[in-house]
Amino acid sequence: MSNNNGNTVVAILAGVALGAAAGILFAPEKGSNTRKKIKNDFDDAKDKFKNEIENAKQKFKGKFSDTKHDVEGSYDELLNNLSHKAEDAISFLEEKLADLKKQNAKYQK
Repeated sequence: MSNNNGNTVVAILAGVALGAAAGILFAPEKGSNTRKKIKNDFDDAKDKFKNEIENAKQKFKGKFSDTKHDVEGSYDELLNNLSHKAEDAISFLEEKLADLKKQNAKYQK
């Protein structure tokens, strides 16, 4: 049933497009005027499409830039946290090394 509805819609749209094209082609204006009008309409549609693409590109760049800054901030924070953890680990190991040296000194006497 939905396939018939889809076919009907496509047929109606095709009919409308063909009717519009026939109306333009058989209009009482001179052919040069009609062609100029078609070209102008096409150029307008092309410019509008280019503008829409450019707007979408700018929005995407903006979102990407925001995400990039968020990732950079998270990366810097992660490095800072890791640096503190590394310092803690080094301090712990230095304490253990000092304890081992003391124990070793007892055995060497």
